[in-house]
Amino acid sequence: MAGKILIVEDETVLRETLTYNLTKQGYRVESAQDGKAAIDAARGDDFDLILLDIMLPVMDGFEVCRILRQEMTVPILMLTARDDEIDRVIGLEIGADDYLTKPFSMRELQARVKALIRRVQMDHADAQAAGEQDHEVLVFENLAIDPDRREVLLDDRVIVLKPKEFELLLFLARNRGRVLSRETIVEQVWGWKYDVGSRTVDVHIRWLREKIEQDSSNPNRIITVRGVGYRFDG
Repeated sequence: MAGKILIVEDETVLRETLTYNLTKQGYRVESAQDGKAAIDAARGDDFDLILLDIMLPVMDGFEVCRILRQEMTVPILMLTARDDEIDRVIGLEIGADDYLTKPFSMRELQARVKALIRRVQMDHADAQAAGEQDHEVLVFENLAIDPDRREVLLDDRVIVLKPKEFELLLFLARNRGRVLSRETIVEQVWGWKYDVGSRTVDVHIRWLREKIEQDSSNPNRIITVRGVGYRFDG
């Protein structure tokens, strides 16, 4: 099954073009024209992906993303006419999974959509398989990572992580002791060549360190390997 997509876009021509092309690809598509309608639609149905414009009436895309991310883990691909790196960082910080700047090619959009939905379907398959096996919890002294619950405990306290922070930490933990390049991390965690570049990884590493390291300026869990990338020592 291709998946179900919610398109949130106030430009009629673009919204109809996206709907037409994604429907041709086999996706089931619904749409909303403003931020409030987007939140109502997302709360009322289960979507595999949300295409979310930033410049929206009633409520902008940043606020929509922030609200939805507090309630659900559905992947969010943000669309914007602005090509400002600070907008991309803000989008990432509030929980967006991907970022595409207008104008974009339909082929590029379809590739991003396919990658994000494939990740969701793989996560569901992994969760189902895990349910048939022993419950896996990764424990590193006072740090525990529960993939099934998507929960992280530090000194028995729940640490709140954004979806991408959790996926990054889980990937690092499952590769404990290995030096991982930024390119490998992007490919395995984001699933595509992110146009923000390696800075995206560095920003997320900094956020993780602030949450799980005793001293984020002198980390002993997530180690920087100069000129290469990072290593998780547990």
